[in-house]
Amino acid sequence: MIRLIASLALTFAFTLPTFADEPPTGFVSLFNGKDLAGWKWTGKKDVWGAENGILYVAGGGGGYLFTEKEYANFEFRCEYKMPKMGNSGVGIRSPLQGDPAYVGMEIQLLDDANWKGLAEWQHTGSIYHVVPAKKVNSKPFGEWNTIRIVADKRKVMIEHNAETLVDANLDEHVKDKGKQHPGLTRERGHIGFQSYNYRVEFRNVYLKDLDAK
Repeated sequence: MIRLIASLALTFAFTLPTFADEPPTGFVSLFNGKDLAGWKWTGKKDVWGAENGILYVAGGGGGYLFTEKEYANFEFRCEYKMPKMGNSGVGIRSPLQGDPAYVGMEIQLLDDANWKGLAEWQHTGSIYHVVPAKKVNSKPFGEWNTIRIVADKRKVMIEHNAETLVDANLDEHVKDKGKQHPGLTRERGHIGFQSYNYRVEFRNVYLKDLDAK
């Protein structure tokens, strides 16, 4: 009987959801773990889905999956799993029209190890085409990574796998990049995930609104 109970307990442990039941103190969950309520897409709807606590994009052609709400100053956290040669990103302060990497900002996510010939600003954690990440610290493809983005007025900090890779003052980049990247001057917008090529998974998607009273 003891052996049977132990076996059942072990089985149950491995079938628990992979997402947390409650967000951290002060945060709200942007993903309910079961469907895409609260999100809208800019490309093919059918490449986006949700199952077993995972929000995923199944392939390319989906554009972005954006929050219905807009946010100005916030702390965003999530975990993501990248396949071999996978590529994605987190769009912030973006409108729903146009390329978020330019009309908003895109925080790059990809399988760094298997993409060759990348510019410094194309590596994971970079503000795409604007501020390069200080180093590459992605886990091997197929493992869960963590991303933390703090956008507070003109400051953007990006922490990846518990290391700060970008700590930027956007005003320092407007002169050189502002014409091509008008999103650098935006004060608020949607937050979303990019569809590029292969399946990418996300979980524990949390946000703290720094403007909330």
